[in-house]
Amino acid sequence: MKSLEELKAIREKMQGQIGFRSDSSTGTRVIVGMATCGIASGARPVLTTLVEEVAKKKLENIQITQTGCIGLCQFEPIVEILEPGKEKVTYVKMNSEKAKEVVERHLVRGQVISEYTIEKYIK
Repeated sequence: MKSLEELKAIREKMQGQIGFRSDSSTGTRVIVGMATCGIASGARPVLTTLVEEVAKKKLENIQITQTGCIGLCQFEPIVEILEPGKEKVTYVKMNSEKAKEVVERHLVRGQVISEYTIEKYIK
């Protein structure tokens, strides 16, 4: 178990890296479902990977946020990407490797990875 001071330091570090609820009209917003079902399915490593990859690639105007229940527990971990002027993209059954791919292909190159989206599962 980590001490209270260690937990506070981790919290402050992560809050500095993850944007919490602000105007997304000027950039891309990446939302990770972090309710109990998401965390149990592996959302925490997905969130960490997204934050690290965006920082490593020095991508600007990308805000990574977390949310509670998205309501699609069977598809967790879920990552939603909202870009100004475009339709929302919902990636499902994510893991760290897929998160790296989403950063490179979707956020860097602008290519939606259709085989990871919810549309693949609901048709």
